[in-house]
Amino acid sequence: MIETFKQPWPWYVAGPLIGATVPLLLILGNKSFGISSSLRHICAACAPANISFFRYNWKKELWNLYFVAGVVVGGFLAGKFLSNPYAIDLNPSLVSELAQYGINDFSQLIPIQLFNWKSLLSWRGFLLMGAGGFLVGFGTRYAGGCTSGHSITGLSILQWPSLIATICFMIGGFIMANFILPLILSL
Repeated sequence: MIETFKQPWPWYVAGPLIGATVPLLLILGNKSFGISSSLRHICAACAPANISFFRYNWKKELWNLYFVAGVVVGGFLAGKFLSNPYAIDLNPSLVSELAQYGINDFSQLIPIQLFNWKSLLSWRGFLLMGAGGFLVGFGTRYAGGCTSGHSITGLSILQWPSLIATICFMIGGFIMANFILPLILSL
């Protein structure tokens, strides 16, 4: 049984499990789901300032904080006890393309040549981790939610802004992966 959990789950199992969260949330009376909203709840709970954005009944959304805590604990437990000890199996054409940029260690979940403390002090590392992290945070706030909130919940309850946000996420991801990332990796 433990070996089943160590392997990647096929899309036809993982997808419906993720999709089942939406009807479950609707049955429980919640219409919003997303990870980024929990940061707002944490700020409202820990630093109740006189800022209108943080003045709301955050206790009504306490379930979201438990969910995020479960994500953190689950991620830790999965990394500690369920991690696959083998190198990540990538498409050979991707491996050869990444080798052109000096990325050839796939023993971790993310390439160690890109994501480490030493790399953060390079232009390439700063752009990927520092500027990229800022843009993800800014974009999440600007779009009024993250990819999980818009693409899972928002689309399923037919919210027009979520459709627009999801289309923009996809276009932005395509542009980044095919045009901008190769420029950054060549630095």
